[in-house]
Amino acid sequence: MKKIFSRPESLRDISTHYCSGCGHGIAHRLVAEVIDELKIRERVIAVAPVGCAVVAYDYWNFDCSEAAHGRALAVATAIKRVRPKNIVFTYQGDGDLAAIGANETIHAANRGENLSVIFINNAIYGMTGGQMAPTTLVGQKTATTQRGRAAQEHGHPLKISEMLGPLPGVKYVERVSLHSPQEVLKAKKAIKQAFQNQIGNIGFSLVEILSPCPTYWGLTPKKSLDWIRDVMVKEFPLGRIK
Repeated sequence: MKKIFSRPESLRDISTHYCSGCGHGIAHRLVAEVIDELKIRERVIAVAPVGCAVVAYDYWNFDCSEAAHGRALAVATAIKRVRPKNIVFTYQGDGDLAAIGANETIHAANRGENLSVIFINNAIYGMTGGQMAPTTLVGQKTATTQRGRAAQEHGHPLKISEMLGPLPGVKYVERVSLHSPQEVLKAKKAIKQAFQNQIGNIGFSLVEILSPCPTYWGLTPKKSLDWIRDVMVKEFPLGRIK
């Protein structure tokens, strides 16, 4: 029988440490599949910062570097400038990219750095205990908003993709999701586009991925997917922004 589906070469054969229903495992595989299909594994350098995906380098079978919390795009900028022929990308959560790393995100995008950014938005801080993140929805309960996020007290969720879209240096921004097989396929297509843009020296590309966090949402894996579809997508509409 002909084998038509297997583990990507860019993905190591190890057990996951992620919680049941977490979206990081899906996103890791999509990145690995895209890198294999584009035949760029020997040229890729990933930058993973602090957060749930801090040990992404344990899963990916290509070169990775770790950055301090929020500084992934600063590190990626340095790597890309001294090694312009490499394909450099960051893999960042919402707490990292949109909170402590917001400054690096905005300025790397504004400079038009020829980088690819995979931005995991699960609307909460996962690794550190489920606190409110910049992307937490109004009314959403977290460890630090036990009565729900209040706009008048905590502000509204930051829409990073919409914020970056108008910047001249930004060439491609798309928001996708992992809540269904169809959306997973769209997510893979967007990730591939972000890498192709860098290969073509087009400029800064960001793919925002709505990803489930059943543990800190207090939902089952199935219900967390439904919550993305029924609630989260209303706040963060899917589709190409630029």
